[in-house]
Amino acid sequence: MGVVVRRAASADSEVLAEVAAATFALACPPHITQRAIDTFIAEVLSQACFDAYLADPQRDLFLSVEDGAGGTGGTPDTVTGYAMVVHGEPTDADVQTAITLRPTAELSKIYVLPDHHGAGTSRQLMGAALEAARDRGAVGVWLGVNQQNERAQRFYLKSGFARVGTKRFLVGDRYEHDYVFERAL
Repeated sequence: MGVVVRRAASADSEVLAEVAAATFALACPPHITQRAIDTFIAEVLSQACFDAYLADPQRDLFLSVEDGAGGTGGTPDTVTGYAMVVHGEPTDADVQTAITLRPTAELSKIYVLPDHHGAGTSRQLMGAALEAARDRGAVGVWLGVNQQNERAQRFYLKSGFARVGTKRFLVGDRYEHDYVFERAL
């Protein structure tokens, strides 16, 4: 069985929300309360939110799928992760100041289920996201990552990103501090 990455379709909003709910807490620092995580998931990562993201022409979403020979009478395919790219100029003033490459796109989300970490899935999702940004004319991609999420930071550095600034990120009623990373395409 291999993992393939495909563009998400409107019918994928439910599974996107499920994977988002299962993975968001992995990127949160330990002091974030479960209540704040649940609120964020309800307000930003619900199925209704993914319906809107999938309908937004300024966004590209991708799913990583483990091929289980679904559709041939065998084991169904399993979604293992997702990525979302938002095209266009950032609205956050801190990000606008930090990044230098224009036109740009944001790697807004890239998450993989924990039992698929280390299998190259994130690398495949990253490749699809960067290609989508390049195809839309971006010369750079940026992202925000919590300052305490060292695992993700190592992955972004290996993927060619560099830390270029900081920004705030609201989870529940508390602002977290993120690094802004950027890379050229």
